[in-house]
Amino acid sequence: MSHLSERPEKPVVGVSMPHESAVQHVTGTALYTDDLVQRTKDVLHAYPVQVMKARGRVTAVRTGAALAVPGVVRVLTGADVPGVNDAGMKHDEPLFPDEVMFHGHAVAWVLGETLEAARLGAEAVEVDLDELPSLITLQDAIAADSYHGARPVMTHGDVDAGFADSAHVFTGEFQFSGQEHFYLETHAALAQVDENGQVFIQSSTQHPSETQEIVAHVLGVPAHEVTVQCLRMGGGFGGKEMQPHGFAAVAALGAKLTGRPVRFRLNRTQDLTMSGKRHGFHATWRIGFDAEGRIQALDATLTADGGWSLDLSEPVLARALCHIDNTYWIPNARVAGRIARTNTVSNTAFRGFGGPQGMLVIEDILGRCAPQLGLDPRELRERNFYRPGQGQTTPYGQPVTQPERITAAWQQVLDEAHFTDREREIAAYNAAHPHTKRALAITGVKFGISFNLTAFNQGGALVLIYKDGSVLINHGGTEMGQGLHTKMLQVAATTLGIPLHKVRLAPTRTDKVPNTSATAASSGADLNGGAVKNACEQLRARLLQVAASRLGSNASDVRIVDGVARSLGSDEELAWDDLVRTAYFQRVQLSAAGYYRTEGLHWDARTFRGSPFKYFAIGAAATEVEVDGFTGAYRIRRVDIVHDVGDSLSPMIDIGQIEGGFVQGAGWLTLEDLRWDTGDGPHRGRLLTQAASTYKLPSFSEMPEEFNVTLLENATEEGAVFGSKAVGEPPLMLAFSVREALRQAAAEFGPKGTGVELASPATPEAVYWAIESARQGGTAGNGGVRGAAVSDGGRARSGAKALSGA
Repeated sequence: MSHLSERPEKPVVGVSMPHESAVQHVTGTALYTDDLVQRTKDVLHAYPVQVMKARGRVTAVRTGAALAVPGVVRVLTGADVPGVNDAGMKHDEPLFPDEVMFHGHAVAWVLGETLEAARLGAEAVEVDLDELPSLITLQDAIAADSYHGARPVMTHGDVDAGFADSAHVFTGEFQFSGQEHFYLETHAALAQVDENGQVFIQSSTQHPSETQEIVAHVLGVPAHEVTVQCLRMGGGFGGKEMQPHGFAAVAALGAKLTGRPVRFRLNRTQDLTMSGKRHGFHATWRIGFDAEGRIQALDATLTADGGWSLDLSEPVLARALCHIDNTYWIPNARVAGRIARTNTVSNTAFRGFGGPQGMLVIEDILGRCAPQLGLDPRELRERNFYRPGQGQTTPYGQPVTQPERITAAWQQVLDEAHFTDREREIAAYNAAHPHTKRALAITGVKFGISFNLTAFNQGGALVLIYKDGSVLINHGGTEMGQGLHTKMLQVAATTLGIPLHKVRLAPTRTDKVPNTSATAASSGADLNGGAVKNACEQLRARLLQVAASRLGSNASDVRIVDGVARSLGSDEELAWDDLVRTAYFQRVQLSAAGYYRTEGLHWDARTFRGSPFKYFAIGAAATEVEVDGFTGAYRIRRVDIVHDVGDSLSPMIDIGQIEGGFVQGAGWLTLEDLRWDTGDGPHRGRLLTQAASTYKLPSFSEMPEEFNVTLLENATEEGAVFGSKAVGEPPLMLAFSVREALRQAAAEFGPKGTGVELASPATPEAVYWAIESARQGGTAGNGGVRGAAVSDGGRARSGAKALSGA
């Protein structure tokens, strides 16, 4: 076992414990960025001047009336920016734009003594606009050939030969919606400037170092004049990876110009209408199968809705292409990607970061093609799994390690869910109930862990031991409720060999750990855990030398367990606190900067080849649903999940992440329906679902009635911190099983072997139309999966080809 993976005697990692801030969360004492305003004197409040048109050229911004409003102190415009008027890493997001690019785009910001004064001031600002034509939908952009950013193509094998060898060929297209992050805490920042001109920003950000970088170049100062701290976030889900930077820059600019602290916080409507969302996608595809239902070739084009600027659209698209295979071996593939430019908010990172979109495409294809092939969807999926010992690689050329875990997790779900017995029970139920139908579906997950951009796969930490033996950790990751800080406390205590109560964790700050990567890509525990472990190992090595001199032995024979140092073969002991005090008086350094970089990664974005991921997270889920044939309404009766987190660092945290990720995925796929005004009236481009009253989120009523989550056992991940695996994003894709169960239940309303198209999100309305389609014979020849294979007794005849448009 590798040094990084090996666990010592009596580790604190692997022990189930609550979130380190759980008590503060439930008692309301946990502080968030906007709570700090109450502890700060003379704060000014920032409020946006939004233009409620989808697109137009700004010809004038008149601020005189706003400055006359009592309590208004200043109006910030582009003329006030001393540095670069841009809030994006791609330099395509003007902080104060000359052209409005989406409905609700802010062109100026008002600073007021109170939030109400700032709001009234914003209403008084006059903006003249020359309206311009706008593209609101993904279809609009595709029709207008409106794209921006890279257009990658991923190729593998010989696609033309693969189709020529296929017994069945199907084509189709699929469009699916984005998703609103709807974190509990909206975007917030508090900026202050000290007597030396040092800017200090409290920000609800997943990427403090990048917030620091953007603020510095807006202010025109070096990075060492800006410090960013993230105390904690009330949720992030990727929505606070790139989007907070411009908001923090507004607060910092206001503080710099007025000399007073500036508070920024979006209300819920502003957050929904001004910040980006998960990318919606459109896919066109052609797939070939052999006579046994094994994939021979795939040719697809994925179009992401990027919104008005690039933000993170290029890496999101790249990850979508890299995950279109999911758990399936595709010997010949050609997948092209492009980013549509629309006049909506700039879409951004969201849990899974493009992976869910790519994986949804292949799962939808298999769900639609299985009836056409005369195969049970479970059987079709199983036949196409990556297999051990075959030397199979992904379409981008990375060997698939641990493919046996795909089958192991899958089989464990089948066993624990009593899948076969329940299928028989469901068949009997459906035969006896003409107006309600049940279905049971199983899907798997293979998700690559690491940032696609290799440089981001590094982490830092600073660990301090004080003379009394207490320990303070600083690391580069941010806490958004996912339990990262809890795991880092466990990693530090385990590495040092001390009880958990000896260790405390400081808020994430750019002046403690520099140049950090975003807490994203499910890499927080891997990168920061590796760095914390490295720092603690440096300290432990120094302390072992001190202990050895006191115990009269070699350092290699000393162990520190439960806060006590002992030498092998001796009963003599040295308590941790005494050991630390001795080290201090011997002038031994009691602080260490830790560092970790993920080894073995390489990626060529130009050729779309390489091994961008350290490992793959694996999982499987079985979901049973019941659908009402009159309304399309449904309920989730039972969910069984087996998920691979390696050797869990903190099992209670990991199970919570799996449950939460699954429910959030089910929300994206079944409930959350973003709608814009696409008409040509005065409100064109306006987000219509801009509150919880119109945007449906999963709640307790959507939770499975029975919810079973099991962590895959004997799953040590070699070369990862204490043998663990990432858990943040992969469970979201387990919710594919919900959508596939709904598809199968809708098909039960039609003749045997019926296949149906199902929109995404699969709202009750969408399920109802799928039911109606099933009653009319399904999607064959109905604009869905085009080209049905010739059938023979319910099975696709060997050698028959189903060619669309031929």
